[in-house]
Amino acid sequence: MIQATELRFEAGSSAGEVSGLLMQPDHAHAMLVFAHGAGAGMQHPFMAAASGALAERGVATLRYQFPYMENGPRRPDPQPLLLATVRSAVGVARRHAPGLPLFAGGKSMGGRMTSLADASAPLEELQGLAFIGFPLHPPKRPGTERAEHLAHTTKPLLFVQGTRDTLAGLELLRPVVDRLGDRARMHVIDGADHGFAVLRRTGRTADDVIGEIADVIATWCRETRP
Repeated sequence: MIQATELRFEAGSSAGEVSGLLMQPDHAHAMLVFAHGAGAGMQHPFMAAASGALAERGVATLRYQFPYMENGPRRPDPQPLLLATVRSAVGVARRHAPGLPLFAGGKSMGGRMTSLADASAPLEELQGLAFIGFPLHPPKRPGTERAEHLAHTTKPLLFVQGTRDTLAGLELLRPVVDRLGDRARMHVIDGADHGFAVLRRTGRTADDVIGEIADVIATWCRETRP
């Protein structure tokens, strides 16, 4: 198994340093800057398993902590600090993998903060943005306002979503993706919830689901890179 290298870097806005984990296989064909969700940091089993599966498929990853998770966990940081941390992480990834096509995104909130950063001031070095469970709306409060900023990005977008995701009803998310045109693609994982857990009766394991997610992202990176 490919071992992760520990990093430290400045999060921006005088927030101090945060931790990162760089996993870079020798045969890498892309790098994904991989942000965690609101309630769990970069060491969460899902983040670790997904990074390992991506490495096996030639996608290097930089996982990193937002400041509130580095020092807590506490409530998520104000949005400007979250966006500044995304930008810092992208810069770190570029320095460590200067020859690789660079992508960014993440799980739930981490993916959304990445796209918000790009929508506010484009991250020119990125080839595309990947969302693993885009948090379209709060539980039991359907809406699409959280996706409005995606119209202000110009990069290719990948959405990986579960059919049981209570934060992104597919009847709402599909039209959002359709309106974004050919640059947006969605892959649906049958039976998965927001954390990508599947019911036992499906006969699928967590490793099966992680493998599917990694296959989709690795293929998308290959097809999207310049």
